[in-house]
Amino acid sequence: MIGSAPALTRVAAQLRDGGPASVTGLARSLALSRTAVENAVTELAALDLVVDAPKPESRGAGRPARRLAFPADAGVVAGVDVGTTSIRVALADLAGTVIAQRTVTGFDLITRPAQRWSGLVDGVTELLAEEGIDRSALRAAGVSVPGLVNDEGRVITSSIIPDWSGAALGAQLSEAFGCPVAVDNDVRLAAVAEHHLGAARLVDDLIYLSVGNRIAMGLVLGGKPRRGVHHAAGEIGHLAFGDLGGPTGQLSWRRAPTAAEVFRLAGAGDAEANAEIDAFIGALARGIATVAMTVDPAMIIIGGGLSLARDRVIDPLRHDLHRVIGLPLALPVVGGLLGADASVHGALVHAYTQHRRAVYGIDDLPVPTVRPLVGHGTVVDP
Repeated sequence: MIGSAPALTRVAAQLRDGGPASVTGLARSLALSRTAVENAVTELAALDLVVDAPKPESRGAGRPARRLAFPADAGVVAGVDVGTTSIRVALADLAGTVIAQRTVTGFDLITRPAQRWSGLVDGVTELLAEEGIDRSALRAAGVSVPGLVNDEGRVITSSIIPDWSGAALGAQLSEAFGCPVAVDNDVRLAAVAEHHLGAARLVDDLIYLSVGNRIAMGLVLGGKPRRGVHHAAGEIGHLAFGDLGGPTGQLSWRRAPTAAEVFRLAGAGDAEANAEIDAFIGALARGIATVAMTVDPAMIIIGGGLSLARDRVIDPLRHDLHRVIGLPLALPVVGGLLGADASVHGALVHAYTQHRRAVYGIDDLPVPTVRPLVGHGTVVDP
């Protein structure tokens, strides 16, 4: 708990999250002695984590009290979401505010591994250059990838990018970027993002289901992402939803080649398309119910491209799920708030969480609240 943390951590967090303050103001708001605050400020100055705030205009006699500020612009943290259709990159300052974001074309499986690697690295270095930020300012990075990833950032297996299976992605990217890199599964990090800054900020037990070109699941239990002993928690697309797709969780449609086309036909009154969507939602509800009754979450979040069809997917899914479960449970089913940007924001949260010392020089400073780029759209067409 931050209230029982050392004065150093509490003062740093207060300046970072609460804005500029005087020593007296910090002592009052944190219930610390002035001496404790002054000692903490001295330590923070040695870590380059405190600067003098701009002096306000004087409104009376006397010298205004010295105000201190957290230097949010002293470094950056990167988040990267790697996919075959797109690579999303975001840069955030030390206070967690996203300051730049870009999406570039992803790579298909025909692309040579070396080209894929350079595309991933270039996405970060080019955005840094565009923003006029020196690469030395990059303190840590988080990367989301499709596949099973262990605690060291090694890809155990990936059915989406098979030749990355076994790759020590974390170590290789750390060398390329010159900073620590935390790597994890893309859907797990999307769940982390929705818990941290999206639809599930007020709950600590949730199921996140990504429904787009494939079906995949992420779990947050007790406020922490559930990885499992084999790092495979949530990898149930081909088990719970096997009737809807292939072994990788890839969805297949009968009435038209893509979900977007099936939904367009349904909207135009096509009876076969509407019947296929109804059957799809029913199968989805049965699969979700199996997991929901196993972990008993406080909320189910639907992400991915099909989450955009809220009236046609989420409302009937909520009805079917409650019917399948058959118990009087208050189990909200909601659409994710972060859209296609969920995993890249989750990668940022993961970087702050795993590499606090690299980012701040302090091990126990709480993860900042990641704030999306103002005016940047997070919703994409399904």
